[in-house]
Amino acid sequence: MATMPLGLNRSYRNFTLLITCVAALAACHQPSEDTNSNGSNPALACAFALAPSDDSSGCVASIVSSLSPEQKIGQMIQGEIRDVTPEDVRDFYLGSVLNGGGGFPSNDKYSTVSDWVQLADDYYNASLDTSTGGAGIPIVWGTDAVHGHNNVMGATLFPHNVGLGATRDTELVSRIIGATAREVKATGIDWIFAPTVAVAKDFRWGRTYESFSSDPEIAASFVAPVVRAMQAEGVASTAKHFIGDGGTLRGDDRGETTLPLDQLVDIHGRGYVEAINEDVMSVMASFNSWYGDKIHGSKVILTDLLRDEMGFGGMVVSDWNGIGEVLGCTNDDCAKAVNAGIDMIMAPADWKPLYYNLLEQVKSGEISIDRIDEAVSRILVMKIRAGLFSRGEPSSFAQGFRDQIGNPEHRAIAREAVRKSQVLLKNEGQLLPLNPKGTYLIAGPGADDIGMQSGGWSVSWQGTGNSNRDFPGGTSILQGLQAQIDVAGGQITTDPSAEVDAAIIVFGETPYAEMQGDIYSLEWLSMRGEKALVNSLVARDVPVVSLFLTGRPMWVNDLLNDSQAFVVSWLPGSEGAGVADVLLSDADGSVQFDFTGRLPMPWPNLDVNAENRDLPVDDFIFPLGFGLSVDDEVAWAMLSETTIGADNSLDQEIFNGGPRGPWKLYVGDDSDWAVDASSSRSSSSTGSVVVEAIDRVVQEDSRRVTFTGDGTNVSQVYFQSEYPTDLTELNEAGGALVIDYRVVEQPTELVELRMDCKYPCSGSTRFTKVLSDSALGQWTQKAIPVACFEQAGTNLAGVETAFVMATKGSLTIEISNIALSTTPSIKAGVSCADMVNDNL
Repeated sequence: MATMPLGLNRSYRNFTLLITCVAALAACHQPSEDTNSNGSNPALACAFALAPSDDSSGCVASIVSSLSPEQKIGQMIQGEIRDVTPEDVRDFYLGSVLNGGGGFPSNDKYSTVSDWVQLADDYYNASLDTSTGGAGIPIVWGTDAVHGHNNVMGATLFPHNVGLGATRDTELVSRIIGATAREVKATGIDWIFAPTVAVAKDFRWGRTYESFSSDPEIAASFVAPVVRAMQAEGVASTAKHFIGDGGTLRGDDRGETTLPLDQLVDIHGRGYVEAINEDVMSVMASFNSWYGDKIHGSKVILTDLLRDEMGFGGMVVSDWNGIGEVLGCTNDDCAKAVNAGIDMIMAPADWKPLYYNLLEQVKSGEISIDRIDEAVSRILVMKIRAGLFSRGEPSSFAQGFRDQIGNPEHRAIAREAVRKSQVLLKNEGQLLPLNPKGTYLIAGPGADDIGMQSGGWSVSWQGTGNSNRDFPGGTSILQGLQAQIDVAGGQITTDPSAEVDAAIIVFGETPYAEMQGDIYSLEWLSMRGEKALVNSLVARDVPVVSLFLTGRPMWVNDLLNDSQAFVVSWLPGSEGAGVADVLLSDADGSVQFDFTGRLPMPWPNLDVNAENRDLPVDDFIFPLGFGLSVDDEVAWAMLSETTIGADNSLDQEIFNGGPRGPWKLYVGDDSDWAVDASSSRSSSSTGSVVVEAIDRVVQEDSRRVTFTGDGTNVSQVYFQSEYPTDLTELNEAGGALVIDYRVVEQPTELVELRMDCKYPCSGSTRFTKVLSDSALGQWTQKAIPVACFEQAGTNLAGVETAFVMATKGSLTIEISNIALSTTPSIKAGVSCADMVNDNL
């Protein structure tokens, strides 16, 4: 076993020993008839009498020894609020619930604070209800409050971790976490799944934005202040994701991390050392593998390393259906994960079969009762430390924090964080700061879009499907600039042809949370005409200030060359006015706030690694720590605008976990043919076609499409790009459109499958027979030769819509993957004869 490179708080060694002793003591006792025959448990009296800081060892041992196997297993299960009722908590003795991304009370994202608190009370009271045999142990509710209480309407949204890393201000981050914890308490919730202590090494990883820095020391420096501030507010903290999530090959989310154990710990483990030294209450296991072994099932990682070597004595929780990724396991059956060291299992929808399977595994001896007692002991210790036994109903403590949601003081902290996170990469002629008395064009898709500037985990899970009204109290970048320019007597315009002193163009990545942000190349793709706009302004000699909204460093050499000033704004959150604080001077021309943000990760000069595309980019323009002040004079050397390209493959993913760029998902009918369907539930204007996010393997990785036509009018779902794609080479290589789907309800009318070029160019085929021949409820894959669409009329040199499914009737189909492939499965092949051209 590797030796830890940094010092550890040895008290956690003793805490681990304490838990072992507690579990051993508990195993020596069987539940007595007295304590369980009537569903009540006098052994709990000690826990309700303890303060969070009191020694709980004797009390925990007494409680565990009094519990039945059913009560113990219930404590180890965490279900999601969309799939768990208060009655379920009462009847199955559940130890925890969570609200996952997009999970709201009554499935309503407009739920009020009172709605959240009421549901917390309902769960709490159900957990204390012993009428059906429960022990009366308070339930703990966990939430992903990763940049503020981001699931709750009206909460303050702070910059994501990558932006906070740019501030290098740990004291500021402490204040942010304190504010976040208070807003969480306002909704009656006890436990936050943060901080993420990942060290992102390949910026193609779609969760790079969750990393404070690519430097292990810098990333680790934020961890102790976060844990300390959160737990000082009485909210349990979680260090995640243990271990190596930021070091996977190709930046593949849930991929493979291959580092010797000493390097794994030295690079990716420092943050956990800091968290353990601050007595972090929980650690979350990571989705990634280590040398082929999924972390969720690795005793070497979760027990030998985390507990025996690093000295962690708290509770280990799995990630969302993480046990299902372990070899030989499913989402509801994985003894290996429990034996490896998982104490609480996050099984959002499959918690009930998991409960029964765990009971059987304990009865058969596949999981020892000692291991169960150990896990339950850790869960109870966390609940006592978090004050669940001592503070009563959630509403009783939430009442004192009702004014904390979107509190002006919290928004002021967020605004401070925004201005301190802005990184100035270029400032030719010291263009910045701009005098607010001037006349400015403010344009770009991110200028007046709070959702885009906030990124993933913003009201919805992926941060999609929102408008500015979904961020009450928030301020867009445009609104922040306009407020200061108006006061100074300046003017703004959104007309690109207007005569202006300078143009401020706001563009960048569209929101994503997990999986959907994974990319093959760091080249930023302009899909809304941003580059063309910048080029037109440069041609008119208009000075351009580019504000880049991003969760990671990206290749933007062409825009860096064309912009007179270039600012990395990261994902600033709800308080866009902080951008104006550094972009604009006072009316007299003096600096309001200088740019103090510094790159938390180096900035790439290439889109992919020139020698090996599997490895991270290793050629950089700006080093880690770079960032200009307004007074800095740096001559600009033109950058190469040639990209290498992700690979030479003709294959393309259209949908995998979510739409893959450049393809976007839409629904439509004759009332409106182009309704954005990027949110977790979208509907055409008349409701004749609905698209909903569902889980197949992981959270929201698939879509259920429900057509409800009556045979009169056409409805459709489709994936479209803003610019044409040439599929002629794919066709020459024998390429196919590959679809993974299952039919839930058979079609009642003809179903059309199309591939469209520029309207009215189209190639339409029938898909009705293929669907009708598919077994109901079974996943299947079909590969339709691209040549079929060419024969039907598609100009493959200019495909704008790669997939269109349309019908006048009803049909329910679930789709998990759509791709263009040169190597489709022979078994999945469909002949063009089966796809007879017949327009609806």
